Amino acid sequence: MIYWAQLFHFYQPPTQLPSVLEKICDESYSPLIDVFREYPKAKATFNINGVLTEMLKDCGHDDIIAGFRELGQRGQIEFTGSGKYHPILPLIPADEARRQIELNNKTNAFFFGDAYKADGFFPPEMAYGRDILPSVIDTGHRWIILSGAACPASWPVDLIYQVEHDGKKLAAFFRDDILSNKVSFQETNPKEFLEHLSMQQGDREDVYVVTAMDAETYGHHIKDWEDLFLSALYEQLQVTSETYGHIQQKRTLAAQHAGLLADADTAQRVRNVTITELLDYFPVAEVIDPKPSSWSTTGQDIDAGNPYPLWRDRDNEIHRFQWDHMAICIELCLKATKLADNDEGKHFAGIARGLLDRALQSDQFWWASRRPMWDINLIHMGLIDQWRVVLNACRAITASGADEQARKECFDMVTATRDLRDSILDRLFGQ
Repeated sequence: MIYWAQLFHFYQPPTQLPSVLEKICDESYSPLIDVFREYPKAKATFNINGVLTEMLKDCGHDDIIAGFRELGQRGQIEFTGSGKYHPILPLIPADEARRQIELNNKTNAFFFGDAYKADGFFPPEMAYGRDILPSVIDTGHRWIILSGAACPASWPVDLIYQVEHDGKKLAAFFRDDILSNKVSFQETNPKEFLEHLSMQQGDREDVYVVTAMDAETYGHHIKDWEDLFLSALYEQLQVTSETYGHIQQKRTLAAQHAGLLADADTAQRVRNVTITELLDYFPVAEVIDPKPSSWSTTGQDIDAGNPYPLWRDRDNEIHRFQWDHMAICIELCLKATKLADNDEGKHFAGIARGLLDRALQSDQFWWASRRPMWDINLIHMGLIDQWRVVLNACRAITASGADEQARKECFDMVTATRDLRDSILDRLFGQ
């Protein structure tokens, strides 16, 4: 048997326009929910960052939240943990990473209720470094998914590797990057996909394959892809589990395009499962040390010691300025929280704390990567979010009873952020 587990990553940045979110809901999220309703035997793992869940509520998309909850209650999907505002976890302090994970669990548990049980963990952008393990393990997760590029050992198809911190272990699943990208870039079809899965089996009795991609791939990035690929695929898997001879009576595109259908034997050997279910079918193996990486990291990046090039490229000057600015924001926020000793100071410190959570989002760095992403407005919007943290943290400190030394340190940091902000803006003006 070939066990296939697919993960859908649902995310939109906190800076997303309501009109764009509505378009994505109409083109992708709602159709995906409909696909799972049409194929009740289809299963998948969903990662939904808490910031998106809140945005869906705030923008009136209660039907999407209800649809996700329904699928979870029916056991068709499982949810994963993540960082609420989609930060690059290996690049932020451990305390901030843990806070993001806890905020994400709290937000999604509130909206999805008992349907939300995050056995697994999806690090935003699959960005991994061993320093994130304590936060992931201690918040109750059983497994983590990583890019195939992170795998340092023989490719796992019939065993599950583990990672470990301080004697505590976590199952580690690796995305089939090649197959996932073929789906994401419309370089395969249902027949080729199932045949690819079949080739993984070889002479083994049971194997597994994990694919993962942005949920927006279906319908938003690629028009009608939820029908042309996903429905067609589930059609074959569901029908073969009942009676393959009736497939021509079905109404989906899979039946209309019989030339893209795999043979019955191939499809019958594939079972669609959630990632957590793989733990029931395959043994855990030795502990390994995955490579620092992301799902956008190449082997060349890893060899060059540049594991997160879209968010902190060592040769990217704007990235360096952004992260220097972020480091000061974090320090100022923590100082404000510690020094605030009256109602006014605590008020502004609380605002700074909430704004910092949001300011850690990854998109501002992604749009500055030039690989090939580049958007001066989205870079600037991230900078504004960071500057709002500085403003409120500084106000909290000046409103408190802090001594002159603390105030001087505060203003020195503010001066440094001004210089960094100007340096970033100069490059946005000129590039």
